[in-house]
Amino acid sequence: MTRTSGAAALPDVKRALLEDLGRLRAPEGYLFAGSPRYHTLFGRDSLISAWQTLEVDPSIARATLRILSRFQGRRVHPPAEEEPGKILHEHRFDAASRMELPHWEFPYYGSVDSTPLFLVVAEAYARRTGDSSLVSELWDAFVNAHRWIVSCGDRAADGYAEYERQNPHGLFHQGWKDGSEDHLSIRPPVALVEVQGYVYAAHMAFASLAGQQGRPDLAEDARRRAASLRVAVNRDFWLPEVNFYALAIDGEKRPRRAATSNPGHLLVMGILPPERARLVATRLFADDLWTPYGIRTHATSEPDFDPYGYHLGSVWPHDNWMIYRGLLAHGFAQGAARVQGALLRAYDELGKIPELYAVEGDDLVDLSAGPVHGTRANPLQAWAAGALLDIVGREPASISP
Repeated sequence: MTRTSGAAALPDVKRALLEDLGRLRAPEGYLFAGSPRYHTLFGRDSLISAWQTLEVDPSIARATLRILSRFQGRRVHPPAEEEPGKILHEHRFDAASRMELPHWEFPYYGSVDSTPLFLVVAEAYARRTGDSSLVSELWDAFVNAHRWIVSCGDRAADGYAEYERQNPHGLFHQGWKDGSEDHLSIRPPVALVEVQGYVYAAHMAFASLAGQQGRPDLAEDARRRAASLRVAVNRDFWLPEVNFYALAIDGEKRPRRAATSNPGHLLVMGILPPERARLVATRLFADDLWTPYGIRTHATSEPDFDPYGYHLGSVWPHDNWMIYRGLLAHGFAQGAARVQGALLRAYDELGKIPELYAVEGDDLVDLSAGPVHGTRANPLQAWAAGALLDIVGREPASISP
């Protein structure tokens, strides 16, 4: 199920990844989530891939921010899980593809993290390009997104972003490990650990954007909320007996105790104290999470572990990219190099970097050639290609359709 070849030259890898991303470039300039499945606009996927390609082609982020602001939520509409200021989860533009999900209305907004990521990517774009005109153009969208985070997104009024589906046929889980059933064994409303990191970063991003717009009052409020959230997350999600963070807090304010990759996303969001960051990094490289091809989503030591599980043991390149960037942010260069080498090893053996893959023992299993034990991976996924492209280098280039 694997192939062996010599290591591909990095310029060839970059060229191939740029071509892959070009195949996903929409006429408006953003990236479709994948191909052949998910060949449409997603909130989370399109934003993360825009973030990953920011150094290579910032026009992708600009186009992504514009189109997502165009479809930003305007009303409370449970069939679509729409709320004012909320950024969509998925849009399908043609009637035929909408029929695949007849109980959804499109745009569909069942995502807890698209909205904070919208602000994170907006600030990263503004910092990278100095494009103050786009900040002014989309300022109302940024204000509305931040307002959603502190109102509708905070269902328990405790500072955390939580979700509980409003459409009974919608997504049960609405973070990046989403799904229509309770595969994560968490009772709603759910506060995922990585989402709180995104929200912290979104508060800080909005503070920066507000400062650029001459709104020190909004900037100060956002910084205050970020500081409060930082204290709360490091108090409520931390599990001192294992020196790691819980996957989530459930509707009864109980931690979901599972060793997962999710806390690794906190590393890049700036919410962790230095010593906690070191402990998180160490835990991610333990034998039950680390593989020769990257960090698993779910530890082998967990009772529900499945090496082929879509979110319960497989390896996702974009997940590893988040961790890689966080390791670099904290100066853990050796750990970042291990992740880089692992993803390049997977690319070399598979001849591509798919949505996800399985690792059984030390053997790499390609899930994109067809379902294996019920799990199928998209052979081309924007945030997988973008992850590896960012990891192997950031030479200026243009991604064209």
